[in-house]
Formats: sequence, C-alpha cells, structure tokens
Amino acid sequence: MSDRTALFGLDRDGLTAFFVALGEKPFRAQQLMQWIHQRGEADFDAMSNLAKPLRRRLAEVGDVHPPEVLVDQQSADGTRKWLLRVDGGNAIETVFIPEQNRGTLCVSSQVGCAMACTFCATGHQGFNRNLSTAEIIGQVWVANRALGYTPDGERIISNVVLMGMGEPLLNLPAVVPALNIMLDDMGYGLSKRRVTVSTSGIVPAIDRLKAQCDVALAVSLHAPDDALRDELVPINRKYPIADLMAACRRYMSGKSARSHITFEYVMLDGINDTPAHADRLAGLLADVPAKINLIPFNPFPGTSYRRSSPAAVSRFQELLLNRGYIVTVRRTRGDDIDAACGQLAGQVHNRLRRLDVRPEIRA
Repeated sequence: MSDRTALFGLDRDGLTAFFVALGEKPFRAQQLMQWIHQRGEADFDAMSNLAKPLRRRLAEVGDVHPPEVLVDQQSADGTRKWLLRVDGGNAIETVFIPEQNRGTLCVSSQVGCAMACTFCATGHQGFNRNLSTAEIIGQVWVANRALGYTPDGERIISNVVLMGMGEPLLNLPAVVPALNIMLDDMGYGLSKRRVTVSTSGIVPAIDRLKAQCDVALAVSLHAPDDALRDELVPINRKYPIADLMAACRRYMSGKSARSHITFEYVMLDGINDTPAHADRLAGLLADVPAKINLIPFNPFPGTSYRRSSPAAVSRFQELLLNRGYIVTVRRTRGDDIDAACGQLAGQVHNRLRRLDVRPEIRA
C-alpha cells in the first residue's frame, strides 16, 4: 500500500490542512479541488497554475488515483453502470440514470452490505468493508469524466444519491467528507437538495448526519408496521418504526417548509401491497413531511419475491394520493444490465456470516 495521502479523500478543510503541513498557502486547497473535481484532472504535471516544485512535491506525497473501471455497460434505456475495482479483490457498482430534467448518479458507500434486507441482491451477497472517502468520491469522478457536459456547459450529473451498495450511515466518517466535496463550489457544486443519503434506519446515525451535513434524506421503509418490517428489513429489530419516525421528525426539525423525507417502499406481490398496508402507511407518516416513492421489485437470482402487479401499484398509489401525499412510482431503469434498484451486486468477498456481526455504530 502507498503511504502517500489519497487526495481524492480530502474535503476543503482536509486539503487546507494538507497544504499548510507542506508549508504552502491555504488557497492551494481550492486550486487543487478545482483541478481534481471540476476539471477531472489526475495528473499533477497538467495542473499549470501550480508551481513546478509544488507539482513534484505533490507527486511524492500525494495521490490522485481514480478507481479502475472493470466493466462499463449501457442499458437500452440509457442507464449506465460501471463496475469499479477496489482494494481487497472486491468490486463495487455505480449507476447513472438519465432523465428528462436531471441526471442521477447512484453511488456505493460500502463493499457489499450487512443489513441483509431480504428483497435486495446486495444484502444477499454479504459485507466486506467500508469504502474510503477517496473510493466514494472516486465514483463521482469516474462518472463525470465519462459523461462530460451538456452543450450548454452544464454537468450531465445533476443529482447524486447514496443508494448503491451498502448502508451509508454505517460509514459516516468517510461519507460526510465525500458529501462536503459534492456540495463544495470548488468541488462538484451540487445543491444540498440534489444530494440524498439513503438509510435502512440507523437511528443514532440519522441524528449525527443532521449535525454534520445538511443533505436530503431517504428512508428505506418498505413496511408500515414492525412485524412485517422485522422480516423485510432486519435492522428494524434494533431500531423499530416508532424510534425511526422520531428520528425522522428530529431530522426535519428546523428545515424549510419545502423540505421532506423520501420514504422508499418496494412493492412486493401479496406481501406489503394491499389497501390495508396503504392505509397503515398513510397513518404512520401523518406527522412527518413525506414524499413516498413506490418501487417495483426488481428480481435477482434466488429470490422468492415477485413484483406487485401494475394494478396493485396503481391502487396503492391512489389510496395514498387521496390521503394528501406526494407519491411517485419509480420507473424501472437498467434492469437489462442488472442496474435497477436492489440489483447491484459487484464482487464481494463476504466477511460476515451473521447480521448481528456488523460494523459497530459509534457515537
């Protein structure tokens, strides 16, 4: 392993401290951020507004090493998926989803996932380790380099969601600096409303995220009561729905009236898609500013679940709309390249055999 500093993994404060330790002026941090994240440059020799001695010094003590692209696939619908090599003989997946008014990049935060949600391919694969900040932001860098800009000079990627492999809130020490780089005007310059962190419900970490970084939150809910959610999302046994809803209310405290939490709800035939489930869900979210995103289940090898029928999804949506909620049905994208929601798998050497042996949540 190299003992050079992974400069991909430093936000502006981290880069400032790095340059000060080298005896350089703090403004060098902004210059380097612009070269790496705005111009997509990884070669110090090309950074022309840095003095040559500094460029040589950076090559000695720093490293800008993007993840290696193993596979680059494009779906018939324009969705694009990259398989990226990371240390330890593992690989992660990153997905770009083009839409009419936005381009969304779905980023991974861990190698595999320890949450073991029963309807998710990643959860079935197991967990190896947390990604570093450099490995998280490196996914954004690779995708930006590959996709480029619109004819008007705007970045193709307008939104980033941490909804790929892994549970982001179990990796906050690496996730928060990556979020800072995404939001920084010297980095990717994204609006805080266009960066979303998704969680299966790690209650104490929701509070820590609120204290550390102001971004949008999505909660993988998938059931309106504890009995069913215990089965679908096993972390619910540790943080039941009442505790999760209380954390959601705390997260929204002090935010603007336009803000909301997106509740993700995968539609499983005969499991959670009845009118009674919709009624209970509407009651559960009554005091939380909420948008509900209904997700058609995307099958993977070995699963026993089936996708809810279009009629069942439509009926579920209508019942929630009638209760005054904003409800969207996610259009399945990239399923021909296994890039749809719940299908990301990568290549993971599982280090955990049981759910109760997972990364500790530290205060």
